[in-house]
Amino acid sequence: MDSRKANAPFLVQGGEKAKLREAAPCSPALALVIPTLREARNIRPLMGRVRAALDPSGIAYEVIVVDDDSRDGIDEIVAELAQEDPRIRLVVRTSERGLAGAVLRGWAESDAKLLAVMDADLQHPPELLPKLWAELDRGADLVVGSRYAIGGCMRGWKLVRQLISRIAIWMTLPVQRTGIRARDPMSGFFMVRRACIDRIELQKSGFKILLEILARAEIRSVVEVPFNFGRRYAGASKATVGVAIDYVALLVRLYRQKGRTPSEAEREVAASSLRRGQEAVGS
Repeated sequence: MDSRKANAPFLVQGGEKAKLREAAPCSPALALVIPTLREARNIRPLMGRVRAALDPSGIAYEVIVVDDDSRDGIDEIVAELAQEDPRIRLVVRTSERGLAGAVLRGWAESDAKLLAVMDADLQHPPELLPKLWAELDRGADLVVGSRYAIGGCMRGWKLVRQLISRIAIWMTLPVQRTGIRARDPMSGFFMVRRACIDRIELQKSGFKILLEILARAEIRSVVEVPFNFGRRYAGASKATVGVAIDYVALLVRLYRQKGRTPSEAEREVAASSLRRGQEAVGS
């Protein structure tokens, strides 16, 4: 089931920094994209929690599930959910793969001025969505659900995985900008204003799109909201050797834009971090 807006361009000009609740009631203010790959067992409980979290807040939102042709029955499940709630839509990509590309495709499907992404495996708590939104409403350009902000944690991660993950994050510091650095630049759970990214071309390959946004987007303020990174509800992690290679390639490109190339040892640390730190617990 492909969306009828499949060819909509991603670049959308404009985007005023007005109070978010002043958006037209018929137009969603927030577009939440949920990339999926073999997540059929997760999507129904996830949607229930998303709606339970966002509906009481009065936020005008839509949820766009972008599936990489899983063929696991998720299209039928989302179709049933969409019958109950027309704010839920499905886009199936049959010729492309990759988390970053799925996120960009989902954002391109919406005219919302506020864009969000979260995983489908329930490691990202939907109950945190109103808090992320509240920080945007206060004026932040980018709000990150953070495992490393004070109060956050990675429940179930072994110490060696945590150490490797922290080393990989340390390697991102040279490409982040002073004053708007994030403690968790590899998070897959965040909200951003469309106006901050509508004049840059983001890389579709790989899956750490937040790092590129931090390095290249027109961001003036970043807020991190801590959360407990839970265990995967069902399915398997998307972390693969290919994902690690894509991440290292992105890191190299961002380093070069800053006038430096990471060493072979640094590249291996980054790749090892993704393989070992996320293989068993998801992204």
